[in-house]
Parts: sequence; C-alpha cells; structure tokens
Amino acid sequence: MKLIIIKPVAFISLLVTTLNVNAQQTLPVNLETVLKMTGANNLTVQEYQLKYKQALADRSKAKEWWLPNIYAGATTHYLNGAAMNTDGKIFTGLNRNNIWAGLGIATEIDFGKGIYQSLAAKQKVKAASYFSIAEKNKTVLNAVQTYFDLQAEQLRYSFLLALVNQSDTLSQQIKIQVDAGLRYQSEYLLAQSNFNHLKVSMLQAKVEWQRKSALLANLLNLENNISLVSADTALIPLALTIQPTDTSGFEKRPEYSALNAELKSFQISKKMNNQGLLLPKLRIGYDNGAFGAYSKTLYNTYQVNASLLWNLPLGRLTYKGDLKQWNSRIALQENKVEQFKNQYQQEISMATSQLQIASDQATIAKEALQLTAEALSQSTERQKLGTVKPFEVFQAQQFYLQAQIDYIKAVSEYNKAQFALKVAMGEIL
Repeated sequence: MKLIIIKPVAFISLLVTTLNVNAQQTLPVNLETVLKMTGANNLTVQEYQLKYKQALADRSKAKEWWLPNIYAGATTHYLNGAAMNTDGKIFTGLNRNNIWAGLGIATEIDFGKGIYQSLAAKQKVKAASYFSIAEKNKTVLNAVQTYFDLQAEQLRYSFLLALVNQSDTLSQQIKIQVDAGLRYQSEYLLAQSNFNHLKVSMLQAKVEWQRKSALLANLLNLENNISLVSADTALIPLALTIQPTDTSGFEKRPEYSALNAELKSFQISKKMNNQGLLLPKLRIGYDNGAFGAYSKTLYNTYQVNASLLWNLPLGRLTYKGDLKQWNSRIALQENKVEQFKNQYQQEISMATSQLQIASDQATIAKEALQLTAEALSQSTERQKLGTVKPFEVFQAQQFYLQAQIDYIKAVSEYNKAQFALKVAMGEIL
C-alpha cells in the first residue's frame, strides 16, 4: 500500500465540502494568520489596551494639578430681616442687596499631593502598558496552541477518512471472496465491524476538530457560524530560534516590569505622607468686575486673596494610618514580585522539559509510523493475494492509526512547547 498524499488545494476543498454539510462558513487559516488576527481582534487584548488608554487619561488628569480655574459670570445677594454684625450685635429691619458681574481666576495648588500623584500616575501608565503586552502575549500563545490542536485534530480526521475509504475497499474485496466461497461470512462481518469502528473514530475526530475550531474562533473574535480549516496541511516540527537566558531572565518579562512599575507607584504615593507634608498648599484668587446695589450705580471692584499654608495632620503623628496603609500595599506588591520570580522559574522548567520530551516522542513516533506504514502496505498486498487473514490487516490498520496519532500529537506538543518557552523567556510573539 502506498501512503495517501493529499495535495493542499484538494485537501482544503475536501474539508470545506465536509464542513458545508453542516451549512457552516469555512475560513482557511495558517499560523501567520492566527498570530496577526489574535493581536488585532481578541477582546481580552482589546480590554487591556483600553485599560492602558484609561491609565493615560488618569495621568493627563493628574498633570492638571497646578493649573488654575477661570470663571466668569454674575452673583447676587439679597437679605431682608435681621443680621448679626461682626461684634455680635443684631440689626433688624434690614433690606440689603448687591450684584456682581465680572471675570476671575482661582487656583489651589497642593504641592505635596500634586507632584507625587503625577509621578505615581506615570508609573501606572507604564504598568498598564506592560500588562497589556503581557496579556497579548498570553492570548497569542493560547491561540497558537489552540491552532496546533486544531491542526492535529484536522489531520487525525483526514487520516481516519483515508483509512475508512481503505477499509471500505477491503470490506468489498472480502465480500466478493465470500460470495465466491473463498472466505467465511464471519470474516466479512469482522471487516464491516472494523469499517464502522473507523467511521466512529473519524466522527469523534471531527467533533474534536470542530470544538478546537470554536475555541480558536472565539479567541480570534470571529462569528459563531464560522468553522476554521488549517491551511497548513503538513504538520512538521518547527525550528524556532529561542534566545538563551540566565538566572535573572525574569527581568525580560513584561509582567515583571508591570509589577515593578506598580510597586514604584505605591512607593511614590507613600511619599505624600512623608516628604509631601513638608510642602505647602497654595491658594490664589483674583477677580475683577462691577459691584453694587440693584438698580443703582455699579462700581468697578477687584480683589486678590492668597494663602500659603502647611498642614500637619495629627493622625500622621499618632496612629499613622495612611503610612501603615501604604506600607501594607507595598509589602503585598513586593510579595507579588517574588511570586512572579518563582512562577518564571517554574514556567521555564516546565517548557524546557516538555520541549525535550516532545522531541524524543516525535523521533520515536516517526520511526513507529514508518514501520507500521510498511507493515500495513505489505498486509494489504497480501490481502489481494488472499494469503493473509483479515484480522491481520485490521490490526495493521490500528497500529498504523495509533502511530499516526502519536506522531501528530508529539509534533503538535513539540511546536506548542517551543512557543511556550519563547514566551516564558520574555520574547514577544
């Protein structure tokens, strides 16, 4: 038996025809397409990009701390009855009114808060940017690994489809031999049973293929009625270039940079309760306009008010609540940084181990595939000559199928492990 080779165009056409039975729109994709579409369309990636924009907006707001407010308009005051004078005397029968219209400017600058809040907001922007990069990397990795799973299930389905066709031909040959009195009826029944078993396995592979297609379509933010078909019809081990790292390789990870930026933000915010107390609060107000009683002459009037004050909250000297809160947040953030360092080492170790194991599995599975393919070819040729029992052919088919599945899975896991190792080492997909 010769191994069945399906040309890419014919292969895609066959799969599209198969899926169209369910009236689904098909979309051929490859690894490059998945890499591009995930970063552009995925909703989780978009969410973190929006969080980054929100952090930019918060920073813009924090930078406004020193700018004054300009106001223009009119105010009025009317009182009828009694009022108290500044020395405590009560005056009755009063009827006073006034109106003011003009332009003014006022500002309140808290140097202690404004400076440090602006610096802290800058660090939050950095953190949001790094978190956005990290989340995009994770999502792209998830999409790539799902794509390899989809490709593996698709190829498993195609191999089972080929074996189903071959099994059907074999069953028909045995039927002819049974009708001619050359074989027993039980052998034909076994052939039909094997044929049905392969069809069930083929349908199971199709279900898994469609499930992976749905998962990948969700990651790519595609419509629900779209079924994805891998345009890469050959699953081969990739040879990705992975940069070596050292014990402090975690510093290359965007998550580490994001956590450190958040830590710096907390440390800067804490300074509002230390160095910030040494800085004053400045208030300046100026207005100029017409002032006077109703229906009488209005006089041009302007005024200037200014103050420079230092505030010392007694709580800072006693319970130190604000300081304790910031110390607690900083300690928690430092703990997150240390946890990530441990997570980094674990991810590197797991990805390296999986890569080596998958490589060994692929080598062994490839050899097994070649042996079982030759065994199946010889068994099929002997079947034509009537010198082999049908169950031997069935067994050869099962061994060939299992070897094919093992090889596909090993190569898929090898490729997935390479991408996982690249991400673990801090490379951006």
